[in-house]
Amino acid sequence: MEKDLGAVVSYLVTKRWSFHLHATYDQSIERFLNVFEEVNEKTPFSGLRWFFVHAETISNKNIERVRKLGGGISVQNRMAFQGEHFIDRYGEQMAERAPPIVQMMNAGIPVGAGSDAPRVSRYDPWGVVQWLVSGKTVGGTQLYPPENRLSRLEALALVATNNAWFSGEETKKGTIEVGRLADLAVLSQDYFTVPEEKIVDLESMLTIVGGRAVYGSGEFSKLAPPPFAVSPKWSPVVPR
Repeated sequence: MEKDLGAVVSYLVTKRWSFHLHATYDQSIERFLNVFEEVNEKTPFSGLRWFFVHAETISNKNIERVRKLGGGISVQNRMAFQGEHFIDRYGEQMAERAPPIVQMMNAGIPVGAGSDAPRVSRYDPWGVVQWLVSGKTVGGTQLYPPENRLSRLEALALVATNNAWFSGEETKKGTIEVGRLADLAVLSQDYFTVPEEKIVDLESMLTIVGGRAVYGSGEFSKLAPPPFAVSPKWSPVVPR
């Protein structure tokens, strides 16, 4: 694995192409980082955008190695669905830091969050945010102690502001500032005051992209664009 991966990563770094690697267990991350560091000695990463996805059992030692190579970590809410199975296999103590989100953030590396859609869950971020804030699975099992849970503002930043780094768009999106994209959504309830268990039920009532309304419901339905035409025309599905 090391030889094959080394050749690929060396080529990517030479071309200055960003890359990411899916890795759940620290044992795999250890081997990947060995390769990255060897490549870096010959062809420096020097600010190249790269990151791990998942990293549920990454150790503090390897978090520091990621930081030194200028990498990031994109956590996904898979544990919200597989937490009980993880506890059965590895125990509650290991589950408490799977993934060690707060340690990642404290290390100063870019950390973003996603839903791993469509393989694990739906695209919208609210299930992810609820998992980050509550530290619970969808079945209600408490995975994380308070020290590995995020505030609502921190969780929102992981799915909005921080994620812009991973696409190389941190100067274009993620915050409301002059000169940046002004895409926005008007939510069904106030995210900061809605009961924790109801965060997952939040939905957009009005979505604006590029200054144009692309979705509207309820009192904003009149701003919604007309529905797309049924395709193909012979489809038995008729929009209402």
